[in-house]
Amino acid sequence: MSVRFCILAFMKRCPYRRIILATLLWLILPSPGPAVSRAQEQYVVVNIIPGEAYPPIFEEIAQLKKRRTSAHVALGIGAIFSYLNSSREQIRNDLNEFLSLSEMHDIPVIVQLDGEQWWGARPDLWNWWEPGRPGYDTSNRNNVEWFGWGPEYAMKIAWRNWGRQIRVLPPPNMMSPLYRTACHDEMRLLIPLVLQWWNQLPEGKKHLLIGIKLGWESAIGVNSFYLPDGNALLPSPEEKDSLVELRGELVPDRGVAAIGYAAVSTARLAGGGALREEDLAEIVTRHLEDLCGLAAELGVPRGRLFTHVGGWKEEELLYNAALNKYSCPGWSFYRHASDPSKDKGVMRVLQKNDAPYWAAAEWLLMGEHDAEAWRAALTHTLAIPQCRYVCIYNWSGIRTSGSAVDAILSITDDRAH
Repeated sequence: MSVRFCILAFMKRCPYRRIILATLLWLILPSPGPAVSRAQEQYVVVNIIPGEAYPPIFEEIAQLKKRRTSAHVALGIGAIFSYLNSSREQIRNDLNEFLSLSEMHDIPVIVQLDGEQWWGARPDLWNWWEPGRPGYDTSNRNNVEWFGWGPEYAMKIAWRNWGRQIRVLPPPNMMSPLYRTACHDEMRLLIPLVLQWWNQLPEGKKHLLIGIKLGWESAIGVNSFYLPDGNALLPSPEEKDSLVELRGELVPDRGVAAIGYAAVSTARLAGGGALREEDLAEIVTRHLEDLCGLAAELGVPRGRLFTHVGGWKEEELLYNAALNKYSCPGWSFYRHASDPSKDKGVMRVLQKNDAPYWAAAEWLLMGEHDAEAWRAALTHTLAIPQCRYVCIYNWSGIRTSGSAVDAILSITDDRAH
């Protein structure tokens, strides 16, 4: 009886057959040839903070790469292109430079396209309240999120805490037709640019595109949250704002003021009553599926396309939004960075995943740790079947950490094992 037949017979009786099957095949079936091995490679990616110059970072990673001997785990670089936050010319120039440096240094890359977190260059979409500023149109109330059932509750302001609390623009209504068109218009320009670069690469360099990532911890009410009576605070100095700590386990309001009414209303999921977790998760699902569907239509293969969803409450419904038929799912890992297999929400979704890969799309081992702890955490993450890459946020935060860098070198050096 063949090995494959025995495995398949066993898997019919096993409830976790997808994950276990992938593990068994990886462990006991013969290793593929060189061409297949290249396609099966995993990556430890370091992310560039928006605004940082690309060339010095590529040079730094190129120096580390010289010490890499692993045939299975490669070093890579990720960058974020917020296409609604700068001019088209600037985004195009930045992307071309990033791709050119990838080819020059032979360093694989993740291209993250963001239309969610930063959209300052499109006041024609969000400015509904300041007549003296560009883009003013009262109908823009329908393009931003609301804190109640109706455009009279449109937000003028939001808050974000990625290390410190700051004021940001109100988040987009993900279901607004004008917002969706704006995202589509920019993606129709940028994705073909990436694919043209990738297609002209010689066969031996096709691996330089790890993938295109859509979404940036996609969610509602977390990375752009709303304080109670927040609009009234806009004229006051920012330093007078109350500092809050979000309570991720509380859905839908996260311990502040619930938002998401605009998207839920536009999608006709509800128009009154309490805001429901399942409706907010459905909005993010539709948002990402729409973007990924367009990317697939433009020619991005499923194995090169990734989503990026957050998750703050254990096993919350939002985890499901990472999964669609066009892409590979991805999530953020902070609380479970030391061992993502303990993230029950991710593990639940991976049992349903029929994509070729998944990704730790944003990952960081928080706090002070030695090289062995970093190495163990990265190893645990990459060991989960179908994990394509781990993207460490951010290179600027770990470049001077001997422990983190030593661990990365250890993971990418077969001689260390």
